[in-house]
Amino acid sequence: MSLPYETEKEFAVAAVRRACQVTSVVFNRLIKNETLTKGDKSPVTVGDYAAQAVISSMLQRAFPEDLIVGEEDASDLRAESGAVLRDRIVALANEGLTGELGYGDNVEWGIGPGQERTTSELLDAIDRGNHPGGRTGRMWTIDPIDGTKGFLRGEQYAVCLSLIVDAQVKVGVLGCPNLPIDPNNPEHRGCIFVAVKGHGAEQVTLSGANPTPLLIPDIAPEKFNFLESVEAAHSSLSFNERISNLLNITRPPIRMDSQAKYGCLSRGQGGAYLRMPTGVGYLEKIWDHAPGSLLVEEAGGIVTDSRGQSLDFGLGRTLGENYGVIAAGKDAHARVLSAVQAAVADSKTKASK
Repeated sequence: MSLPYETEKEFAVAAVRRACQVTSVVFNRLIKNETLTKGDKSPVTVGDYAAQAVISSMLQRAFPEDLIVGEEDASDLRAESGAVLRDRIVALANEGLTGELGYGDNVEWGIGPGQERTTSELLDAIDRGNHPGGRTGRMWTIDPIDGTKGFLRGEQYAVCLSLIVDAQVKVGVLGCPNLPIDPNNPEHRGCIFVAVKGHGAEQVTLSGANPTPLLIPDIAPEKFNFLESVEAAHSSLSFNERISNLLNITRPPIRMDSQAKYGCLSRGQGGAYLRMPTGVGYLEKIWDHAPGSLLVEEAGGIVTDSRGQSLDFGLGRTLGENYGVIAAGKDAHARVLSAVQAAVADSKTKASK
């Protein structure tokens, strides 16, 4: 008897693996071997589109009735001015789709030799990601390259895929090509984090093999620290420092881009992931947190906003009024949440004077 969402899990791992291969090719060909001007993000654009095209094309074959909430749309690629970029994306996406079948692959998902798609098919696949989200139905979220600047630096980024059913995240997969498989052995890199609602979390290699169950350990106070964003524009690092002072945390934070932070937390690197918005009116996107939050919860942790409320994935393409994200093991979460709420209350008191 198969477990719930077993097919979706196997599919998601295979899709993320192929998308990771595409993004690695983009980095090696277009970033390492080409001269880029400062601020040039065109390789990220190519990688984003190509990776989303691969995943969406596979979804169209595997689960044709399911909806997709994706980060990208193909409107710019359809214009004549986008011809050069379009040709690169089509070539890379087809390279990813037609690669030899590997562990866990299924030819019925439209992958393997001879499975090329036309330009029109790939653009249409990208545009399938325009679903507005909502409270009911089956939908997949795709973030093809989460952590743009980390990707450009050759550091941490993640290919993120999740299945949401009636506003509940049921399957979450994070592909982290640059993350060490073992934190104590940085030489061997590339892993995929997998979670299924009610059935735990695990880490596998980029090939999809060697599953290792994940369970967030208790971390002694003297070893406790935060996982947080590299970019100050994404999260209030000064607020995190205030929380560290309130909790008497002495160890420096672990800073990295992308949902790789959720993966690290799920295997015991860092005590908590804290992300507080930098300004009023910012709304987190559901694809930025759906797979990672399920991973932490299935590894025994808790994920809420700063008010202690669960993240709501049924509000559309954003998390709506969920304010901030706190992810930690069960014991640590209560301590961090209490400190965050105390700091927020103090800030409001000072602002009113």
